Amino acid sequence: MSDTDIPTGAEATEVAEARNARKVREGVVTSAGMDKTIVVTVTDRVRHAKYNKFILRSKKLYAHDETNDAGVGDKVRVMETRPLSKNKRWRLVEIMERAR
Repeated sequence: MSDTDIPTGAEATEVAEARNARKVREGVVTSAGMDKTIVVTVTDRVRHAKYNKFILRSKKLYAHDETNDAGVGDKVRVMETRPLSKNKRWRLVEIMERAR
């Protein structure tokens, strides 16, 4: 496999184990209007340092979707990768659940 190939699905998981551990996040697709790019919103529950209340923190990630398969509302898993563009540093690994 060359550097320009972008593995998907189970192949991506096997390749990731051979290299350094890559960050993997799960989130919901909030935009799929661009060609081969999706915007994934990842929401984390973090405990406040002083007040111990859980806070929802969200982050938008631009991810590469080679087949333009994901749609808005789909629950997806993305994996960190080399920079693909100005903002894109993640790639789509799998679609866990389709939007209803």
